Amino acid sequence: MKIDQGNDLSKIEESFIDNLKYRTKGQIQNLLSGLSKIKGIFFREDNLIYVDLKDKTNRKNFVALHELGHGILPWQNELSLALDNKSSLSMDVEEQFELEANLFASATLFQHERFNRELEKLPLSIKSGMALAKKFGSSNHAALRNYVLKSRNRCGMIVLDKIPEPKWNKPFCSLRNLFYSNSFLQDIGELSIPEAFGYKWGFAQDFKHKRRLHEAGEIEFTNIVGDTINCKYHYFFNYYNAFVFFFPADEKKKSKTKIILKNV
Repeated sequence: MKIDQGNDLSKIEESFIDNLKYRTKGQIQNLLSGLSKIKGIFFREDNLIYVDLKDKTNRKNFVALHELGHGILPWQNELSLALDNKSSLSMDVEEQFELEANLFASATLFQHERFNRELEKLPLSIKSGMALAKKFGSSNHAALRNYVLKSRNRCGMIVLDKIPEPKWNKPFCSLRNLFYSNSFLQDIGELSIPEAFGYKWGFAQDFKHKRRLHEAGEIEFTNIVGDTINCKYHYFFNYYNAFVFFFPADEKKKSKTKIILKNV
């Protein structure tokens, strides 16, 4: 199984589309309107993977491994053609085959216990997740998510999206993802978090003013039973999404490692 370097999904030609339509008996027909958004294709008959060759390397790595998962997970043999876009490549996808392919890609990319060993060496910081992204060749989003889920510390991550054309004095960023470490859930439980954020929220102000990166945030959250939790937060914006890494103000982790990120 290999990546086809001759067909770049960022500049698909009609002949490529027509060929797939013919060989899959029209299975692709209902997806033609959104084909420009397709990031990866696995075609079992030729044992080939197609990706957007102009995509960032770290994103391209994940997409290729996702398509590889479709190809080698034995219970997915009935799948002759997989076309994947932003939704199916999200870890929040509910369709079983897509979720399995995502989990396969994540486990392969982060190499199971090696990621955990590297994580244990690093301080409690959003920069640690970003450093792990560089080390393992993943996107910041994927590495930060894995960093939180694998952490022994009480911590969590909010991922923000921009609200298109927000109204005056209304929320201007929305909740895309929210995840917690196991220890956070065990000790504190889930937080009461709205679906959208305005100036009341410090990290929303960071978002509004297009701050890039800082580790100086303080904020109060309330959990679902009404307890107030004083937290610190770190903020990072990658020009697509904003990431808010939070943890209780009294949470500590000893580390001798100092992280220096270049070109951030």
